Amino acid sequence: MKFILCLLLVLGMSIAAQRSAAGPLEDGWEAVSRNDYVAALRIWQPLAERGIPGGQYCLGFLYENGRGVPQDYVLAYMWLNLAASSGDPASAMYRDRLAAMMTSSQVAEAQRLTREWKPRRQ
Repeated sequence: MKFILCLLLVLGMSIAAQRSAAGPLEDGWEAVSRNDYVAALRIWQPLAERGIPGGQYCLGFLYENGRGVPQDYVLAYMWLNLAASSGDPASAMYRDRLAAMMTSSQVAEAQRLTREWKPRRQ
């Protein structure tokens, strides 16, 4: 139930915040609804790497939950932190919840990765 509520919250937030990328974000959530996390990853990763906060949030979701990728709290935190730095309150909330489950060295590593991250050009 928590998973479904999270999906609904993120879908609504992502569509509202990223009108220009609403199509791909919706396509990714459609893939998630079919449990096709690899397809969702293929859709969201390029968005996240270009710096689109909705894509970053979605990639953080995949890494936090180990869906289509190995579970990795450090990478999940990094992607959520990047989305949160764009002013997305949902990303900040999930990043902070995730940090409570991480060691201080994991958080430090995630913050280092966030500082070093650079968007890719198309």
